[in-house]
Amino acid sequence: MTGVTLPGLAERRRIAIVPAFNEEGSVAAVIDEIHSFDPGFEIVVINDGSSDRTGEIARSRGARVISLPFNLGIGAAMQTGFRFAQENGFNLAVQIDGDGQHDPAELPAILSPVLAGEADLVIGSRFLGDGAFRSSFTRRLGIRLFAWTVSAIAGQRLTDTTSGFRAVNRRGIVLFAADYPRDYPEVEATVMIVKHRLRLKEVPVQMRERATGRSSITALRSVYYIAKVLLALFVDLFRRGEAPMEDA
Repeated sequence: MTGVTLPGLAERRRIAIVPAFNEEGSVAAVIDEIHSFDPGFEIVVINDGSSDRTGEIARSRGARVISLPFNLGIGAAMQTGFRFAQENGFNLAVQIDGDGQHDPAELPAILSPVLAGEADLVIGSRFLGDGAFRSSFTRRLGIRLFAWTVSAIAGQRLTDTTSGFRAVNRRGIVLFAADYPRDYPEVEATVMIVKHRLRLKEVPVQMRERATGRSSITALRSVYYIAKVLLALFVDLFRRGEAPMEDA
């Protein structure tokens, strides 16, 4: 993959936040592909209590590594990354998982609407366009339930609220640095964007199969995930929040 030039990208302080838990087999390729797309991206790998060489390998590939003392989960890892981005003056951030499923060649799709000022958060959807994404029946059911629920809350059609392939501008960075859901955060984070009146957009992307290892979300955990997140969404509907005050 060769470098890609997007209008306005070079003027942004940009960072790729890569949450990683025991991803020594894939994290080097993820970092190399991001740098190949755009050497100007700062890459911070949030080493979420890995017991393997994830942190060491990421550092050897030129990424900044923040190591959490033990496995805190994707929510804590991402908030750590957003806090780093806020404190260091970044005004554009992308989330790319360390397992290799998110293809950095698809970055123009999620970056372009943010750079054009059309959205504060852009979600890369596996279910728009011609792409087909395979998963278990339980996970497909959960994805559809979440998409239907969040679409109703947002007043716009959404198809992939569980996608972790995302781009946000400075307003999104500030919001998520201050508060970010914990266990299974993407769905609730999408609702946070809506509640704080930030602009949201989905774009079609192709995603790959996991490069190494396997997902920790079993069928039983999927059922737990569905129930927990739906309950959290309904609780959130009765809460009011104001966006952090900072220049976008």
